[in-house]
Amino acid sequence: MDDLQKRRAEEFRQHQIRSGKENDVLLLVPANTPLQYPMRGFRVTPMNKTLIPGLALQTQKRAVYKVSLRVHKGVLSVMNVQEGEQVEGQNEQHLSISSSSLQQLNDLLSRLTYTSTIYHIKTEDLAYFSFENHEVIFPIEIRRLSVPVLFDPGKDVNSQVTVLVKAFLRYKELNVLINSIRVNYPKIKIIVADDSLNPEKVVGDNIEHYIMPPAQGWFAGRNLAVSQVTTKYFLWVDDDFVFLNETRIESFVNIMEAVPELDVVGGQVERNKFVFQLQYEEGNSEEGGCITRVTRTHAPLPGFNGCFFADGVVNYFLGRTEAVRRVGFDPFLKRVAHTEFFIDGLGDLLVATCEGLRIGHQKHSSTKKYKFYRHPPKRDSQAKMTHHFFKNHLKCIKY
Repeated sequence: MDDLQKRRAEEFRQHQIRSGKENDVLLLVPANTPLQYPMRGFRVTPMNKTLIPGLALQTQKRAVYKVSLRVHKGVLSVMNVQEGEQVEGQNEQHLSISSSSLQQLNDLLSRLTYTSTIYHIKTEDLAYFSFENHEVIFPIEIRRLSVPVLFDPGKDVNSQVTVLVKAFLRYKELNVLINSIRVNYPKIKIIVADDSLNPEKVVGDNIEHYIMPPAQGWFAGRNLAVSQVTTKYFLWVDDDFVFLNETRIESFVNIMEAVPELDVVGGQVERNKFVFQLQYEEGNSEEGGCITRVTRTHAPLPGFNGCFFADGVVNYFLGRTEAVRRVGFDPFLKRVAHTEFFIDGLGDLLVATCEGLRIGHQKHSSTKKYKFYRHPPKRDSQAKMTHHFFKNHLKCIKY
């Protein structure tokens, strides 16, 4: 039980990092103006009364001190108002407090609450806080609390990673791949999503073989495979890859565990270090934007020589299960599709590529039938561009 508690605590710590909770620090603006207020980090849950932290007035002596606040998506109130304390606008959008005592006024400000009056799981209000000719504005985040989704990593790579394969027609190569995996990973789970025209049995220990309707396509198979993963990570491989003596899944895991913000880490297939950056221009609302794929990385991944941040990587990568599920694989894209997943994940998935994480590629000749499906007619490419025109609000894609 102690071991389970430790794993759970570590997973929750990583979850906090990934969700940005370590940045949820309440920052108060000191009274450069006479007004002190929370600059960031004030978060409330919808329709629940919450004290506004850090409000204060710091100024020279006055006969009367008066401050006011106004909001748009909620109401303001001071808790436990006593006789003689001057508060106007209780439970309204605009509230003012006045007193002949600065200490009393700040005491009232310390009891000021905000309650949102509209239900929304993720929105923001702005509070306008004023004194004489001074006015400041601070944000109020309105968020429905989300429940963590954690994966128990267990004690070894078998409980951390599932190997995923999309299979189509190439059973000889698939069996070579499976046998090569079993050399160093005899117990790791392998999931095969198979849309072959005439499916054959794939047998072996800890293999889940899912038969799809024929020729449903690359991304439909990826979605099916990822949907069945119960481990924290999955390793994506093609059905004609082969594990080498140097192929080590643990190397991927060590990087992802050390940098919990990472969602995808790519390796290399033989000498192929395919990696790219997506240069995105939003364009205007009428025409849409443009994406250009260039062979380039962003910056080194600190602490890991030979690793670099990127926007997309080769077809051999370790993915964080819950992050990849959120983006998903568009099943409209049946034949030629890879970059498109990273386009959909741009700005949501943190991606890196690392040198030395190598897998082999089997030498084989494709059959005529395989080539027919692998290289679709020109009209498929045109339909694909039309799809991106609408779905991604793009007017051009340049590879």
